[in-house]
Amino acid sequence: MMKTSAIALLAGLSCLPAFAQSATEDTDERRLESVEVHGRGLELIGEAGAASEGVVGYADFEDRPISRAGELVEVIPGVVATQHSGEGKANQYFLRGFNLDHGSDFAISVDGVPINMRTHGHGQGYLDLNSFIPEVIERVDYRKGPYFPSNGDFSVAASARYTTYNTLERNFIEAKVGENDYYRLVGGYSTALSDTTDLLLAGEYQTYNGPWDLPLNLDKLSGLAKLSGEKGDVRWEVSATAYDNTWDSSDQIPLRAVESGQIDRFGYIDDDLGGETSRYSLSSLIEYNHASGAVTTASAYAVAYDFALWSNFTYFLENPVNGDQLKQTDERTYYGGKLVHAVPVNEKLDVTFGAETRFDDISEVGLFNTVDRVPFNTVRKDSVEEFSAAIWGQADYQFTPDLRGTIGLRGDYIDADVNAITLPVNSGGADDTLLSPSAALAWRATDLMELYFNYGEGFHSNDVRGSTIQVDPVSGDPADQVPLFAKAKGAEIGARFETGDLKTTIALFHLELDSELVFVGDAGTTEVNDATVRNGVEATAFWRPNDWFVGDLAVSVTDGRFDIPGDDDKIPNSIETVLSGGALFRFDPLTLSARLRHFGESPLIEDGSVYSEPTTIVNLGATYDWNDLTFGLEVLNALDAEDSDITYFFESQLPGETSPIEDIHFKPVEPRQIRASIRYNF
Repeated sequence: MMKTSAIALLAGLSCLPAFAQSATEDTDERRLESVEVHGRGLELIGEAGAASEGVVGYADFEDRPISRAGELVEVIPGVVATQHSGEGKANQYFLRGFNLDHGSDFAISVDGVPINMRTHGHGQGYLDLNSFIPEVIERVDYRKGPYFPSNGDFSVAASARYTTYNTLERNFIEAKVGENDYYRLVGGYSTALSDTTDLLLAGEYQTYNGPWDLPLNLDKLSGLAKLSGEKGDVRWEVSATAYDNTWDSSDQIPLRAVESGQIDRFGYIDDDLGGETSRYSLSSLIEYNHASGAVTTASAYAVAYDFALWSNFTYFLENPVNGDQLKQTDERTYYGGKLVHAVPVNEKLDVTFGAETRFDDISEVGLFNTVDRVPFNTVRKDSVEEFSAAIWGQADYQFTPDLRGTIGLRGDYIDADVNAITLPVNSGGADDTLLSPSAALAWRATDLMELYFNYGEGFHSNDVRGSTIQVDPVSGDPADQVPLFAKAKGAEIGARFETGDLKTTIALFHLELDSELVFVGDAGTTEVNDATVRNGVEATAFWRPNDWFVGDLAVSVTDGRFDIPGDDDKIPNSIETVLSGGALFRFDPLTLSARLRHFGESPLIEDGSVYSEPTTIVNLGATYDWNDLTFGLEVLNALDAEDSDITYFFESQLPGETSPIEDIHFKPVEPRQIRASIRYNF
């Protein structure tokens, strides 16, 4: 019944052609003006709803040296993306004192299609950005905190909307080569099919082995086809994407194995780790501008997804004979749609209403014990149907020429059915509802400065298997159930200062999460954590004093704690300090760039007795234009830092060890590498 209802609700939207991420796809958000050359240089006073809201345009990152697609999230100030299981697995994300795992509180969509996966085989909110083709991303609209009623699941820490181009300024094909068998071929082509219709085609193929003793064997293919048009009062878009990737991985390694000389920093313990994944999507969006000034936007999407990952975190701790290697699987199709209607009531009042729905048909989500990637025991195997619907409204009122206010309310509903194939007692259904209010004020104190106050409530959903579980599939003991929603509330005070050359922001934020409850895919059961409180400050600056120089700087400092008595209140992997900055010099035909990326220490255990070391990376880049050719050179990790990309602290047991040992497990950053490219523009 639930599946039939979901399909019926989507049918009305799915038949519509579409226009992606238009100025009113989320009109509640008072969509910011079209991107100029640099999105960070936009005048946002009078437009943005919070100090921590912003826009990044393609010109802000087209010359940024990027070692992997997932780093594209680092164009958002304060975000860190790391990796510990190869370039095909979702990155590990950190923001505002959150260890976001693979996306539990960081919502991202591309052309209106949500990327986060709920009730995923590896982790709740799983956010794989490896399908991104950076060259066709036109802009990134980001927001932080639960202050916006249009943002729903997984957006407690932040949300971002990535928009691809409809047409390219110049068609191109580019080849890039680098050390450690790095090869990448990417191209983009757009053309006008008629006076009202445009076509964009883009594709990428990449292989890479990396510096690892166990070659990465990355084999990645991505593609995009996009049809868009405009006629009269209607703008529309239809997009199709394809992504396929396979890889091997050495994963994180124990520090003691390196210090003893058993392996080196780029070595491995288990040589059968890695994964394979694919993702195919079809989406559409249409925007209609009414004669009255109202705007209606409707969108729909369908995604087919497949995933398999082999991991080994503890080696021989649980099973001294066969080892602790795991296989996690996820196979699903998911569908969704969204409807937004914005109405200018009068000169002072704008009202926006929205509704959205999503249905995940998960045919298999599983966890298996394996040897050499061959399963010998099924820990848990399930099929899941998960349906959600939401409605929201927002009113924006201009009290005076300098003071504006916003109030909003969002209602969410989740209904799920779990079929526990291997352990039927864990089958069942669950449903719940949640209301999330929000409010904001913006005061233009001077022509150059605007002050903001924001309050909002939000949530991330939990893996629905945790809401029906009765028995721990590993131990056989009774298991605690968790609610479908983990609620949050937050507040922010901020300021935005803008002159012609300089744009700066500062925001002080407070965020409370009732409980950081997640389904632990590595164990096949639920883990209940305590409530948390985070306080922090973020500051950004963008400076463009002339035509040949652009500089930017962002710093974030957060104190995150479990809301419990005593000293064991540290949140593991909660990074306290993030610093990023860069400089760009354009001396046509030569362009030079430099980027600094620093994230500070973080506690690795609740009592704070073990901390990770800070990590600092400097990347350099240069391009030279000659007629229709562009020659490029990148120096990644230019200072050859021997830092860690990510660090954990847990028990493991190596071959030959008679008992488990608590130890640091880390993934080193890749050493200095040089990559060269040549692009033909036509």
